[in-house]
Amino acid sequence: MVRKGIARFMGIFLLASLIFGVQSVEAHCPLCTAGAAALGGGAMWLGISPIVIGLFIGGFAAALGLWVNRIIKTKKIRYQEQLVILAMFLLTVIPLLPIMGSLIGIPVSIAGGYGSLLNTVYMVDVFLVGSIIGGVIVLASPWLSRKITEIRKGQKIPYQGMAVTLATMLVLGVALQLLA
Repeated sequence: MVRKGIARFMGIFLLASLIFGVQSVEAHCPLCTAGAAALGGGAMWLGISPIVIGLFIGGFAAALGLWVNRIIKTKKIRYQEQLVILAMFLLTVIPLLPIMGSLIGIPVSIAGGYGSLLNTVYMVDVFLVGSIIGGVIVLASPWLSRKITEIRKGQKIPYQGMAVTLATMLVLGVALQLLA
């Protein structure tokens, strides 16, 4: 009886060692994606629209891409910044699509028979759309911040860059939630 218990324990230990002991190289922090998924799941449970969740996760992914590019010391690849941002965005958003994705149908009936290009229903993932909008906002915020500085004749508001990004995301997030 004791031998069976030891053998079973050793088998489980060996299997767990093989599963959890294997090291792999990750291009992106899986903990960040898991944390974003947990926060997104909690937000969905609270009734937040998937497009709003996507907005903030897309902004997080773009900001993560900017941050990762800044810590890379060598700049040897053409369009490296854009590639790093795109990679971080895809490595954050794509794993979350099965969990957070929410499809809606957009009917288009302009001309032609049903099923033609101008007379069909197009399925759109609102989480993905929100993620793209959030990424664009984060990437456009430095430009908007510079324009505000120009209007203010060179004077910056304390934490202006962060304030512009968060204010834009919050205003758009509230508007999208009210429309959804």
